[in-house]
Amino acid sequence: MNVSHPPAAASRPSGTDAFINAEGSAGLHNARLYLCTDARRRQGDFEQFVDAAFAGGVDIIQLRDKSIEAAEELELLAVLKEAAVRHGRLWAVNDRADVAVLSGAPVFHIGQKDLPLKAARTLLNGNAAIGLSSHSPDQVDAALAAAAGPAALDYFCVGPLWATPTKPGRAAVGLDLVKHAAAASAAQGQGKPDGGVPWFAIGGIDHGNVEQVVAAGASRIVVVRAITEADDPAAAAASLLGALDAARP
Repeated sequence: MNVSHPPAAASRPSGTDAFINAEGSAGLHNARLYLCTDARRRQGDFEQFVDAAFAGGVDIIQLRDKSIEAAEELELLAVLKEAAVRHGRLWAVNDRADVAVLSGAPVFHIGQKDLPLKAARTLLNGNAAIGLSSHSPDQVDAALAAAAGPAALDYFCVGPLWATPTKPGRAAVGLDLVKHAAAASAAQGQGKPDGGVPWFAIGGIDHGNVEQVVAAGASRIVVVRAITEADDPAAAAASLLGALDAARP
């Protein structure tokens, strides 16, 4: 883990898991493309899909599927872990700290109404980087404060920028929140990139609007349909990374 928070090295598991988990926060600082996917029951190609997405350049893949039980989630996470290790990338668990612990996930993500950050940090015992969703300027400011506090939030997401079926009922926040996050993180960081804590724009981002997102101040994005609905996930991921590079000022 990044030295931004203190868990002792002795508290980490030994072997491969320790190496992957210890890379969690450091890897986040280099991550630009974060993918959330369901279990792909309809397609029946979860293993092939995550391998292709990583091959195309995705830095982090999170399994987010509310329709599956814990046992199936653990089986799928084992598949995701194998692909991540093979490609030298990160993988994430959403919401369930017990599943994160049992699977040895290097990244754990929570929402505003999920497990509190301090409790998540206690349960994970320093063995995973933790991220938080934020949907308003106040929540962005709170995330930045939490990153500098004792619970040491590792990253946060800003959105949804546009309405998306993956978050039904969640109002779009627009690009102004990205601008706020960029300004607030720069002010807190005193010249450090991203204020010292990585943050990602999320919500309806695709090849058609990624340039607007970067222009508003984001350098990292989370996508779903832009890759999960692509005929060629590897090509879609590579194209998004190219668009991120091209849009940089």
